Amino acid sequence: MATFEGIFRFYTRDDVYPEIVDYLGNRWVALEAVENGRRIFIRYEYPGGPPLKISSKDDLVRTLLRYRRINPRTIYGSINIYKKLSRTKDLNDRGNIEYSTPVIDIDLSLNEWRLGIDVLEVLISKLEKNGVCKSVYIKWSGRGFHLHIHEKCISNEITKKYNALDISYSIVEYLLRETREEIKGIIGKSKDFERPLKVENKIDIQRVFTAPLSYHRLLDYVAVCFKPSELHEFDLEWVKPMNFRHNKSWREYIIGEGDDLALKAIREINGYKAKIALGFKATKLSNDRKEKRVFERRGKIGRFQVMALLQAARYYILKGDIERAKSFGLNRAIFYAWAKYHRPKYGRSKFGRIKRKSSIQSKEIPYEMVGDELAFKSPDGWFMIGDQVQKPEDYDNQIKSKIDPIVPYDIAWETALEYLKKFPRKTLEKQGEFFKEVYEPVRDRFLDIIIEYFEHRK
Repeated sequence: MATFEGIFRFYTRDDVYPEIVDYLGNRWVALEAVENGRRIFIRYEYPGGPPLKISSKDDLVRTLLRYRRINPRTIYGSINIYKKLSRTKDLNDRGNIEYSTPVIDIDLSLNEWRLGIDVLEVLISKLEKNGVCKSVYIKWSGRGFHLHIHEKCISNEITKKYNALDISYSIVEYLLRETREEIKGIIGKSKDFERPLKVENKIDIQRVFTAPLSYHRLLDYVAVCFKPSELHEFDLEWVKPMNFRHNKSWREYIIGEGDDLALKAIREINGYKAKIALGFKATKLSNDRKEKRVFERRGKIGRFQVMALLQAARYYILKGDIERAKSFGLNRAIFYAWAKYHRPKYGRSKFGRIKRKSSIQSKEIPYEMVGDELAFKSPDGWFMIGDQVQKPEDYDNQIKSKIDPIVPYDIAWETALEYLKKFPRKTLEKQGEFFKEVYEPVRDRFLDIIIEYFEHRK
């Protein structure tokens, strides 16, 4: 695996950094690092600070060097391009989204990448039939492809009338529904059980995709871009960092080329808002027979694990930091378990006294407010109870490892996020409402929620 020094030299090359910086302009940036084999996802300038941005080579260099000790490796940019990105609340203001990039995700095994080319051929043909030709590019993601439609090919008249996120979600959903049967036929040819071919709509308000020429998080491949005319020339030799082949024409678009498709998709799908309000599931095309096996081993997910999972998802939705979300999830699960078993039968509980003392203790101990809930933190930024620090790896050991034998953790996490997105933000911000309205109704049946979600998303 490439060292930080090698990756830093690559990212600062004159033929590399302009591709990254140009793509990331006004996007919410995410940086993925690896420390002692542990994934760290950074999305803010500092804990509780403004969203991470990269607008110049100096920004890129400064960001990489700041996190040098944890080996920053992969750079992502949000699908959304914002009018301003100075405060956290800018991220959830849908009126602040100027453009949103429609991206179709194609995930596959490295030895089946040619099946991805077949899928792309189907999708590109559908785009051409809808008049979208010049404003399309493909990006190798490291283990698959991302099919991008340039966000600026949709004219301002359309984006002013319909929210940009609604447009991007609707376009991706419409295209996948229209090509479902053809793509299913290609997916049926996939023979790799560990990483079978799947094609899906991953558009949501916080979604990020790999920036052009970014390193993959594990493989020493970089995310090269190319145009549909080069589709059948593509080869994995293109993605090797020291001898990559990358087409800078990903920037090309024709204003208005995507208007007819956008209007057709909006009429058919009705946008991302309909997905959230009505609980519709985004299209995911995969091999049903292979995926059904994930539920062969059944059991029960305990209340402790459900609490930690939902609290982690709550933090991630509110704050956007996956590693601190794990720390917070485990912290709150331990806290509520302690409160349950130490609440006296009469008089005031220790739980209540802890809350009243918090304003005094917080003067001496670092803390963070998650909505109206105070949680103490260690000097290195992880959440803690007493002298015990809850780190992301502790969450993996106590929560993820207990869920995985019952149902794949990634599906449980995805379900938790979708479940929480059905509630108003104010419910997630209020400690009491979250406990009573979000956690309590599903604490003994969250596995059923996961299975139901899994069955509907296929």
